[in-house]
Amino acid sequence: MFFEFNGRRVAVNMPGRALLEAEIRARFKARQGFALATVNLDHLVKLAQSPAFLAAYQAQDLVVADGRPIVWLSRIAGRPVELMPGSDLVLPLCRLAAEAGVPVALAGSTEEALADAAAALTAEVPGLDIAWCHAPSGRFDPEGEEADRILQRLDETGIGLCFLALGAPKQERLAQRGRRLAPGTGFASIGAGLDFLGGHQKRAPAWVRAIAMEWLWRALSSPSRLLPRYAKCLAVLPGQILKAWRIRVR
Repeated sequence: MFFEFNGRRVAVNMPGRALLEAEIRARFKARQGFALATVNLDHLVKLAQSPAFLAAYQAQDLVVADGRPIVWLSRIAGRPVELMPGSDLVLPLCRLAAEAGVPVALAGSTEEALADAAAALTAEVPGLDIAWCHAPSGRFDPEGEEADRILQRLDETGIGLCFLALGAPKQERLAQRGRRLAPGTGFASIGAGLDFLGGHQKRAPAWVRAIAMEWLWRALSSPSRLLPRYAKCLAVLPGQILKAWRIRVR
């Protein structure tokens, strides 16, 4: 499945969980870094508006589908992909890191949330080495000096996996730079995944996620912040459906 913006393509190149885990396992074994992004409708809105975000996405090595609309669009296009929300990838990636003896870093959110997420992860994944936690400043710039220091530390300490919970587009832009400045580190952009693990944000119940209503649950939990975002997502959906159908009939 792929999406095009001004002639530039973003492809969901990891269509299933088994393929993703095999690729990451191989990269851990080779001590080779990567950048993993989780595309959703909100990202499609931003990709259409921001050339910088589009460039960051095109620099990602691995892209998965985060959100049922992406899965539905892939089925319309005849190129089905599996649902893999970033929040659901944290534990599996940690298990792969522990299996490979790869040190892990957590970046984003707050110091308290990271400490709680680290405690939850180490309790859940035996042998996991969380080597560093860092909560960037409120005005974090993925192109700034603080970002430089983060990437330098990751590179110098040999951390093989860094979860980025900075929100889009900051996390993807930092991962883009990380592929050059910390080439041995795998960067996974997972949004609120660490806050969910540490209990600092509440995720929709499993039954709500099962009926594809997590977006509505989140919108109602924070309407002033999320309703405008979801309105923009719904606005681009008809055009994306048409594009997906055109992919199918090519």
